[in-house]
Amino acid sequence: MPRYSFTLNGKQVSVEAPADHPLLWTLRDQLGVTGPKMGCNLDVCKACTCLIDGEAYTTCVTSMADVEGRDVTTIEGLADGDELHPVQQAWLEIDVPQCGFCQPGQIMKAVSLLRKTSEPTDAEIDEIENVCRCGTYFRIRTAIKEAAKMTGN
Repeated sequence: MPRYSFTLNGKQVSVEAPADHPLLWTLRDQLGVTGPKMGCNLDVCKACTCLIDGEAYTTCVTSMADVEGRDVTTIEGLADGDELHPVQQAWLEIDVPQCGFCQPGQIMKAVSLLRKTSEPTDAEIDEIENVCRCGTYFRIRTAIKEAAKMTGN
């Protein structure tokens, strides 16, 4: 079986997996990283969103062959020690989560968006396709805009 090495939340890791094995299952089953959630396993709900080289990817459809030598960040690697990332902080301040299942993916997509634009418009935020079954989209929008102010982009 092939071995794949990549950086996970700032630490080098190496795992054996089939080339087409989804990153989501390697993260959860082999590496014990449970922040990315499996909702649909079809690239629809996006609860499994993580950053790969700073860009948002749905890990349920990202193969192990696609992450070789790359930098993967999950919700667990977003904070700097005890200091939350501004998006995480905004999520708490705005009281975004209800059930919380989709929130890691939502947060990671918001981080990716804020890396591209310092003042996201409502239209840009609406392009985020992550599904929230609790319907906290208004609070998500508010939190993204608050996080943009915190990051000082």
